[in-house]
Amino acid sequence: MQTVHDDYFTAYETLKLTRGAEGVLIVEFHSNGGPCTFSALHHTEVVDAFHRIAQDRANKIVILTGAGGDFIIGVDWSSFGDVADPGVWSQIHDEGTQVLENIANIRVPVIAAIEGRAHIHSDYALLANVIVAAEGATFQDVGHYAAGVVPGDGIFTTWSYRAGAGRAEAFLLNPQPLSARTAHEWGVVAEVVPNGKALSRARELADVYLKAPEVTRRDTRIHFIQPLKERIVREVGYGLSLEGASSAALMKSMQARSESVAREAKSA
Repeated sequence: MQTVHDDYFTAYETLKLTRGAEGVLIVEFHSNGGPCTFSALHHTEVVDAFHRIAQDRANKIVILTGAGGDFIIGVDWSSFGDVADPGVWSQIHDEGTQVLENIANIRVPVIAAIEGRAHIHSDYALLANVIVAAEGATFQDVGHYAAGVVPGDGIFTTWSYRAGAGRAEAFLLNPQPLSARTAHEWGVVAEVVPNGKALSRARELADVYLKAPEVTRRDTRIHFIQPLKERIVREVGYGLSLEGASSAALMKSMQARSESVAREAKSA
């Protein structure tokens, strides 16, 4: 059977894709080769990338990781433009729902190898079957309630599915760094390993998973991800609509404060 050609491996500025002869695909988030600060370009490229990764049957195992000793460290807010503009938010809404559905549609085992900070889009990692985290890794959500907007893009759906609703709500309402050990206690992280060893351990697990027949590997992933996929389809579009409304309200309040400061300065 033919597979999708791997010319997409070099199609993205924000993702490094490498695959060995055994079919283990490593997807590395980065910004200019270093730790990933998530931008509008990332937001657009991940949609197509994960769609094509899911289509490509030459991918036997997928490992998600980040460059420079971190997963994703922050957000380039300015790159997204005026999020109060309905047209701008429409694109964010579409991409935000599509990327999670596309990761969930990967039909082979997925492993997340987390070093350092997973402070933005840890939901991508939580769509993996197994998370291996380094001892010094931390999970946080700096892009939503901490910034003044609703955590509606799938971060609550994934964390509540993996850790339970009560823990997820407390984690997202008071976003402080969560250690790898605590995430392990919550059942989110499968293994905690020494710093610098997350990716090598993920490769070891990939070798173990590859011993099973291909159809078994594929169908196990399909079976395991189905309940979370159903929640993503049901919840994330609605959540992103709420996030969009709160983003518009935040922009409006920030503009009002800026205008008030300008008036005071003018009258002084």
